Amino acid sequence: MSWLLFADRLPRRALFLVLALLVTGCAHRRPNAPLTRVDDSKGYYFHATARTNQSDEIVLALAFSGGGTRAAAFAYGVLEELRDTKLPGDESRSLLDEVDVISSVSGGSVTAAAYGLYGDQVFEVLEPAFLKQNVQRNLAFQTLNPLRWPALWSATYGRSELAADYYDRILFQGATFETLRTNNSPFLVINGTDITSGSRFDFTQHSFDLICSDASSYPIASAVAASSAVPGALTPITLKNYSGQCACALPEWIPNARAEDRGRISRRAAVLASYLDVTNHAYLHVVDGGVSDNLGVHPFIDYLQSIPLSSARLDEMRQLRAKKVIMISVNAYASPDRDWDQWEEAPGSLTTAATAAGHTLDARSLETGDYLKDGLKRLPQMADMPRDVKLYPVFLSFTNFRDQTQQRFYLNLPTSFFLPGTDVDKLKAAGRQLLRADPKFQELVQDLGAMRVERK
Repeated sequence: MSWLLFADRLPRRALFLVLALLVTGCAHRRPNAPLTRVDDSKGYYFHATARTNQSDEIVLALAFSGGGTRAAAFAYGVLEELRDTKLPGDESRSLLDEVDVISSVSGGSVTAAAYGLYGDQVFEVLEPAFLKQNVQRNLAFQTLNPLRWPALWSATYGRSELAADYYDRILFQGATFETLRTNNSPFLVINGTDITSGSRFDFTQHSFDLICSDASSYPIASAVAASSAVPGALTPITLKNYSGQCACALPEWIPNARAEDRGRISRRAAVLASYLDVTNHAYLHVVDGGVSDNLGVHPFIDYLQSIPLSSARLDEMRQLRAKKVIMISVNAYASPDRDWDQWEEAPGSLTTAATAAGHTLDARSLETGDYLKDGLKRLPQMADMPRDVKLYPVFLSFTNFRDQTQQRFYLNLPTSFFLPGTDVDKLKAAGRQLLRADPKFQELVQDLGAMRVERK
């Protein structure tokens, strides 16, 4: 029986169902495009001496941690406070306009990517589109929709591709990293984790060069989906490795780091160099960035540790004319209360395993923060920076609240992609309040002669 004859005999509703299944069954992931030639004058690169803002006085970097909607809303509040901190001499400019780079993980990547795409309009777009939506429920409903099952059964389309399509519809609307490259936004480092190596992989041309792929054409929604692809709940986002097709030369610091054992930076170099072996690394499977670094600060640590190993990076730092270097880490760390020590009966196996993994990540995050603090202290000497350059390291966390009741409220908020609107509002307020109260940030505001503008 021919297809046409079969279709003619089907009831209209059944025919519609069959057609829908056929269409959704053809779904595939959005492939990363190959790159034929490396050209650092094009593509989604960060150049320290070609910053996105208009000031020669300030270098400002942000790091947004993971933590679902809790992290996204907390980071959003920090952006609001930076927007409302006005610079002297020009009422239209604020500290937010001075942001050069944002590194992000998981929930923090949603806010970072939305700001990179929309600029100041993010304060009108992100809250109704994402922060106050039940994203978790909406994604679950789509997964349970029978019309999507054929696509989800495909080997090249999983739950994270479904999430990427959803993020694209509600927020990113087909935008790629080329959009970010050309709209004068801060440079975004959206971080995931290569699940094979357990090492960080970021969606920038610096990393994509190693797999001879074009980051500029890659969808922002897919990068955010990878950055927030919690293992088990969501599937990895897969990238094809085209290494060998673009004559990519390793950055100078990588072979120098591998020449002798320098600890962490040498291990990082070895992982990146392994991508040139396309035979054994034909594909990369990227999951939640929090698996390797839940603070989102590893890109800064990597850069700091590579400076002595790279003449190019050392020259970049020496050529900077900025006198104020600001690093703001926004850590939406959670630590829910547990009463297990009150009972003889131990928690169940799954609870114990999940908690143990969480404790490991928390301990690693604390060590990561210490790495960054140490690197910032040594930066002036490493980069031979002028003595009049001043550093302003700002580390924000809910543990900064002195009021224990207030602190416990935020630390007990769940890690999910849904929170009640009242909790979202409190998280935004926490971001504003903690940044405003931070001693180093207050010192920066005073040194700049900046002024905070109250909004009604």
